[in-house]
Amino acid sequence: MTVYSIIPVFGDAISTVIAFVIALSIIVAIHEYGHYIVGRWSGIEADVFSIGFGPVLFSRIDSRGTRWQIAALPLGGYVKFRGDADAASSKDVQALQTQDPAELRKTMHGAPVAARMATVVAGPVFNFILSIAIFFGVLMMQGVPSDPLTVGRLLPNPAPQGLKLGDEILGIEGVDLPSFNDGAAFYGFLTDLPDKASLTYAVRRAGMEIQVQGPHPYPAHITQLAPQSAAYAIDMKVGDVITAVDGMAVFSFNQLKGHVENSNGKVLKLDVWRAGEQLQFALTPRRVDEPGPDNTFVTQWRIGIVGGEVFEPATQAPGVWQAFSAAVARTLRIIEGSLSGMYHMITGAISSCNLSGPIGIAQVSGAMASQGGQSFIVFIAVLSTAIGLLNLFPIPPLDGGQLLFFTYEAITGRPANDSLVRFLMVAGLAAILALMVFGVSNDLFCP
Repeated sequence: MTVYSIIPVFGDAISTVIAFVIALSIIVAIHEYGHYIVGRWSGIEADVFSIGFGPVLFSRIDSRGTRWQIAALPLGGYVKFRGDADAASSKDVQALQTQDPAELRKTMHGAPVAARMATVVAGPVFNFILSIAIFFGVLMMQGVPSDPLTVGRLLPNPAPQGLKLGDEILGIEGVDLPSFNDGAAFYGFLTDLPDKASLTYAVRRAGMEIQVQGPHPYPAHITQLAPQSAAYAIDMKVGDVITAVDGMAVFSFNQLKGHVENSNGKVLKLDVWRAGEQLQFALTPRRVDEPGPDNTFVTQWRIGIVGGEVFEPATQAPGVWQAFSAAVARTLRIIEGSLSGMYHMITGAISSCNLSGPIGIAQVSGAMASQGGQSFIVFIAVLSTAIGLLNLFPIPPLDGGQLLFFTYEAITGRPANDSLVRFLMVAGLAAILALMVFGVSNDLFCP
């Protein structure tokens, strides 16, 4: 092995780390800013706002006396409020005893319990807001498919193409086309289409209804690659079209899906069309636990690709409420799916290998960044939702653990015992570190 042979690998590692640091820093900054700004609105002053831990690389003090800093270890961040002994918001008992009531009110531990609860919960809430804002922005920029479905851009495909830009699709193979926005009906329509090299399209072109020939509307065309998947591992690319599996022609994504699901994990030989070039790949499908209906999970053989239409639909701007509702719904689906996944892992219904550690998350960050800016931004939204949810778990020193203590205080009228709090903080930290070690072991040893 020469030095030159490892340069690409080294470069990939650097880009992966950079993507991970960027994603995590954005999410942490939003999370901690939620704590900071709601704390400030609640009358609690902050001494330090830090992105990262360890040696300080850059800092400045604002007019309110808060030190804003960037530290050398970009693996999180914190807000140190007045009266805190450390970044985990432990009490600085001595400092609190020497303050008068007016100054004590400006500390985290001297503020009313409602103010403290609002300050703590604001971090995860801001993570959810970030996710909703990203999904909203992406949808507003992308638009929604026009109705009727109209050809916006023809994508490269090896099959003969009779469709043209601006064609309105009225039906295929004598069957009227359902609305593209009716997901269930449209999917059923695609599934029922015959798997042939050429299909008859009824289109409206320049005001006239005509029939033209074209490929299957949903071919085995790769629009996205799942990180850490079989297809990603063998360097398949977005834009590839799979034309055959084990020598049998493939005309639709549904055909490909059938071959993969029935493979039982055996090696598949794929014929792939890539920008006019014919390539061959061999890959082994992997078992994947996928969310199913009613929050259940189904284990399937998968190669890790997302399909797409043979053309990009023309789009129109969605309504603001439509985009916002869709963004909220997508965030809620991520939360629901995460909770369901954790439950099924705990009960043993699905493999614990579904839990990734920092290495796996970093790899996914790099993979999504390599597939374009939009994929990376959407990944940030998904990760932000996951981090917000994780922080709500009632485990000290997570935000949910702090909320647990404050809830006890609100109910009983007295704060939790300091010795008990310290013990639970240490126990919680040990549990988090153990979970992190478990995640890293999954990153290293799970298939």
